[in-house]
Amino acid sequence: MVRPPLSPQERERGRRLGALLRQARGARTPGEVATASGVSLEALRKIESGRVPTPAFFTVAALARAVGLPLDRLAEALDDSGTALSA
Repeated sequence: MVRPPLSPQERERGRRLGALLRQARGARTPGEVATASGVSLEALRKIESGRVPTPAFFTVAALARAVGLPLDRLAEALDDSGTALSA
């Protein structure tokens, strides 16, 4: 199965996700957050840099929990439409 290319908006949302996680990480090192979340250090680095713009939900949830960022606030910050994200 071939995955369709990401739109510029999806890539930008991935960059914003990485920036939000980096900001929420604060003074903690990437290694500390990776260990606390159970996400590999390399995956965390790729997400924070925007190289993985669409990480799996459970990866995002684990990272958000590790840095103390509620998922609803994260979703609001990443919402492109001006309305709440929905399933």
